[in-house]
Amino acid sequence: MPQYGEHGPHDELDLTDGYFEEELGAVLRHTGEGFAADDRRELVTGGLARGRRRLFRRRLAVTGGALALAAIGVGGVYGGSVLGGSGGPDQVSVAGPKPGGSSSGAAEQGKGMAEIPVADLAAVLKANTPAGDWQIDNLGGTGQAVSGIYDDGKGKAAVSVGLYRAGKSAETGLDQVTCPDKAAVPYDACTTARVPGGGRLMVFQGYEYPDKRVLTKNWRAVLLTADGFIVDASEYNAPAEKGAEISRETPPFGAAQLKSLVLADGWRPLLKQLPVPVPPKGKPTAGDAAPPAEPSPALVQATLRSLLPKGKGLKVVDKGGDQGYGYLVVDDGKGASLVGIDVQPRMNDVRDDLFGTGDVQTLPDGTVVKLDKRPGEKGGAGVVWWIADTMATDGFRVAVSSFNTAAQHEAATRAEPALTTEQLKAIALSPKWRQLTGSAR
Repeated sequence: MPQYGEHGPHDELDLTDGYFEEELGAVLRHTGEGFAADDRRELVTGGLARGRRRLFRRRLAVTGGALALAAIGVGGVYGGSVLGGSGGPDQVSVAGPKPGGSSSGAAEQGKGMAEIPVADLAAVLKANTPAGDWQIDNLGGTGQAVSGIYDDGKGKAAVSVGLYRAGKSAETGLDQVTCPDKAAVPYDACTTARVPGGGRLMVFQGYEYPDKRVLTKNWRAVLLTADGFIVDASEYNAPAEKGAEISRETPPFGAAQLKSLVLADGWRPLLKQLPVPVPPKGKPTAGDAAPPAEPSPALVQATLRSLLPKGKGLKVVDKGGDQGYGYLVVDDGKGASLVGIDVQPRMNDVRDDLFGTGDVQTLPDGTVVKLDKRPGEKGGAGVVWWIADTMATDGFRVAVSSFNTAAQHEAATRAEPALTTEQLKAIALSPKWRQLTGSAR
């Protein structure tokens, strides 16, 4: 078995809406334990984006701007364990359509959730972890995930494993096995590697709360198989993901044990029971047309760099990004400052949420502009967040943010961000962003 390799550059992929969101939504609804949008605010407000799927971008865009889409989970759409939330049904509406009423219906529709006996899932989980006492949730039920509390005598720990299809192709799931950017998500270790059979594996050792206000640790292993399946295992050093006292210094399984767990052969026959996605019937309509392409992170970074104000002595000391967004950490000799931009075509459906209140300026061509100054929202001491948010009449949105720190979860390094809101506004209104996406005006 090869050793984990350090993660490399982000793959530049067009990760469009796909079956994975529908399947995840079905899992959440079936279990009654939803994606708790409010609980994730510390992850999705005030930082830089990962997980580009439009379903979530529209819901989360209204919580603080395009750059508020910080790291939904560590590598993609969902955070931690999908079974760890305590939200009710009203909190899962972000995750796809309602599932079918039966397993046969789910397979016929290409949606819904597999009816795998939880006992079968639990058997594979127990067979591939060290001996200990287990309290398995919903043991007599069915689904495609198993969760419970494990106790090896050193403290109780919440553990879960979920099985999913990555989407329309295996490539769709690559963001699930890509280490997050430390500018957005702090962690102790994260490695990725190719595994025998052509799959990809990520092992992540981080925290439930990015600002570490509670030192609940979340360790996770995610396997993306060559044929497009995902095996996702999460564990904590507490008997619950949130709201429980820490019971041990670290989660019970180390990186090697997590790796062995997701690579276990016992998952293969269970993965084959997952519903097969079926393309929707009927001819595509005008509303089904693909949106303008999101520019690659390299293009976003280069364009942002070209638009930095001249004569301020700004030196770029770090950079990063993903499809449609990018950031630079700049320093003018007064301390590091994070500057990021998110480019989002076709966002008219959240226009009223974003620009319906506050001090909004309308330009002669109909573009709306909103400038804002607010405290940072990820726990860094003294952090402030300055924003220029713009949207054209066709929904083409560009939002630029600047912070007085290199990363929001770290303390301020200077009194104010390196760029003023007027300078951020000038960057956001540059025609270069439309040129990158090919969006006609």
